[in-house]
Amino acid sequence: MDNKKRNAESAVEVTDQRNNETDQTNSTHEHLNKRQRIGETPIEENPYLAHLNKPARLNQANSALDGFIPGKTTATQARRAEEGIYNPFNSKKFSQKYRDILAIRRKLPVHAQRQEFLDLVHSSQFVVFVGETGSGKTTQIPQFLCYDVLPHLKKKQIACTQPRRVAAMSVAQRVSDEMDVKLGEEVGYNIRFEDCSSPKTILKYLTDGMLLREAMNDPKLEKYSAIILDEAHERTLATDILMGLMKQIAKVRPDLKVIVMSATLDAEKFQKYFNDAPVLTVPGRTFPVEIFYTPEPERDYLEAAIRTVMQIHACEDPGDILLFLTGEEEIEGACQKIKVESEELLSQTELGPLKILPLYSSLPPPQQQRIFEDAPPPRTKDGKPGRKVIVSTNIAETSLTIDGIVYVVDPGFSKQKVYNPRIRVESLLVSPISKASAQQRAGRAGRTRAGKCFRLYTERAFLKELQEQTHPEILRSNLGSVVLQLKKLGIDDLVHFDFMDPPAPETLMRALELLNYLGALDDEGNLTGDGHLMAEFPLDPQLSKMLIESPKYRCSNEILSIAALLSVPNIFVRPNDMKKQAEEAKAKFAHDEGDHLTLLNVYHAYKSESRDRDADWCYDNFLSIRSLKSADNVRQQLKRIMERCDEELVSTPFTDGNYYINIRKALTAGFFMQVAHLEKSGHYLTCKDNQIVQLHPSSSLKHQPEWVLYNEFVLTTKNYIRTVTEVKAEWLLDIAPVYYDLKNFPNCEGKRVLEKILMRKSSKRPVVAARSVIGTMKADRDNDQSKKPVVAAMKANRNSDPSRK
Repeated sequence: MDNKKRNAESAVEVTDQRNNETDQTNSTHEHLNKRQRIGETPIEENPYLAHLNKPARLNQANSALDGFIPGKTTATQARRAEEGIYNPFNSKKFSQKYRDILAIRRKLPVHAQRQEFLDLVHSSQFVVFVGETGSGKTTQIPQFLCYDVLPHLKKKQIACTQPRRVAAMSVAQRVSDEMDVKLGEEVGYNIRFEDCSSPKTILKYLTDGMLLREAMNDPKLEKYSAIILDEAHERTLATDILMGLMKQIAKVRPDLKVIVMSATLDAEKFQKYFNDAPVLTVPGRTFPVEIFYTPEPERDYLEAAIRTVMQIHACEDPGDILLFLTGEEEIEGACQKIKVESEELLSQTELGPLKILPLYSSLPPPQQQRIFEDAPPPRTKDGKPGRKVIVSTNIAETSLTIDGIVYVVDPGFSKQKVYNPRIRVESLLVSPISKASAQQRAGRAGRTRAGKCFRLYTERAFLKELQEQTHPEILRSNLGSVVLQLKKLGIDDLVHFDFMDPPAPETLMRALELLNYLGALDDEGNLTGDGHLMAEFPLDPQLSKMLIESPKYRCSNEILSIAALLSVPNIFVRPNDMKKQAEEAKAKFAHDEGDHLTLLNVYHAYKSESRDRDADWCYDNFLSIRSLKSADNVRQQLKRIMERCDEELVSTPFTDGNYYINIRKALTAGFFMQVAHLEKSGHYLTCKDNQIVQLHPSSSLKHQPEWVLYNEFVLTTKNYIRTVTEVKAEWLLDIAPVYYDLKNFPNCEGKRVLEKILMRKSSKRPVVAARSVIGTMKADRDNDQSKKPVVAAMKANRNSDPSRK
């Protein structure tokens, strides 16, 4: 060891002597560069050596990155490093699997324009990248940046956003294989309630919503060297806000590189929005696709879709089939029907087998990955080959690329969020897709070879009835969560925020009104203490409010469970061929006072089962173990946020008669704006908005309570309210006196009932009647504070504590 040290010191001395003989200045540079390489104080951090500040070259012996200058690399250098012996990101030898994948990657169209892309990144802060289906943009562009900006040398990361969780997870898995690293280490992902990354991570795929949440705690996104906004054409709420945010951050962070990518994009619009940023277009690797239309409109697109799939299997050449449907329930039902019909067909013919695979966002990752499996082999040695049939939501339009697809069946519909600000109703509706979406779907058939797309609508409908592009989500959504996030980010002037497509003023006003009633904003529009707390939770504002109010009602443990169950897909399974048995099983958990309490009963029963038989128990009781496990995970994460925010975790004793009453009061504290009253005519009328609604058939309520709160407004052939629980009129007046100020209440039976209750209260308690309802609440809060000094004092100080603002 001493010999090595002496040799190293001698080498340095010899080098210094030679440099002194030639050029003293060069000697100083060389010496300082050596010191910088071995980890001493960088030149740029030493004010006395600022005149010597030059880019540090990474000339480590045998390094794969020899000669690289961060932000000034070439495609040739990167290719040489990729073909080297050692992985520059973890110093391990590249595997043979990596080299096999690399050979495939190099054939992707995006690699032909790698140098052109790097030139644009080096010369511009923003780059708009239009990569058609199959170009390789989602997997390759982030890797190009890893080899160019070298984030690991500065302990930074590269972020690549995705609109959907399934895409973030599956792409991260693929890229970790391509980079020959372990998922969760150098390459990771971060989605709501699941973070698969580590301090080693240099490339992270995450949902656009998660990057927005990170910006709340890191307003300049300092941890990132580059940010890629992928699938920008989908124009999700979070992506639109991120685009405006990137423009603001870029002004104070000239070192940050921002790449906006999409498969189909109004390039000129994006270019103009990002200050005339350069645009790079890369063609996709596609084959011709033949389009077929129906001569007449289909009455039942689901039945027509299943029939078309079976006809393709019976009559067309080998190749996998991709069928687009609108949601989980529809997809699972279609998979079951195709399975039954294919078994019947196979019993009568020599056709190959079918492997039927669903794909939607709430499907567990292992099942999502099955779409990349091979098609089944022939049933006999010389028999016809089998096919995969993938039945998917519009997630398969652009977010995921599935090789082997030759036939696409497109009914022309998808579920889209719609919002009516006048009646404050947001719901998912099955709606016609846009022309851009139809083109994307058709393009999926041309990845492997020439394909066919069967559109289950007429050509006239495509040309005349479909809109060109899908409307941005920000124009058709409730903006309550968005406004809360923007306020948390310190953006107060919402009217002048740089939205690409500004939302309607009425929608913004409704959002501000909602947050004001919930106590998240004061009358001047500033974030309150409660507002800061609510913004910590990755939930809708009503759910967040319910959580932070629950300790006051001594039921925060139960409300945590309910909030988690409301944040996952439906826990009840109802197979078409076993509906009666499923309803009987659900009835065992039903609570007389509402669906929220029924959910709680299920969760308590699930947690009381032993872990080794919970799958059997769920199957026997027609419950989704996937959703219950997910709810368990969500609950743990929400619990950690509650603990971090010093919210008390407490329960009323189960034997106490107020156990369920307290839970219902806490529900009311969050959802008092979503209440309906039973009219004499037998139907329900929503408070203030006066919408005629009915209890959803899935409700476990066996009677019609006078007052109910609801979690969801469902627009179908009728207006339904789903997930409902009985509440009392007195609670509405006590918990939300400002919202239930009867001076501003429309005339209806509900108003007259509330007026009678107020009159009865004032006649019974004349002294109290002299005080305002708000004063009563303040007095009650003071009483609580005397009983629970630490927790209550914290609650009382929420609005006055400057550290929370």
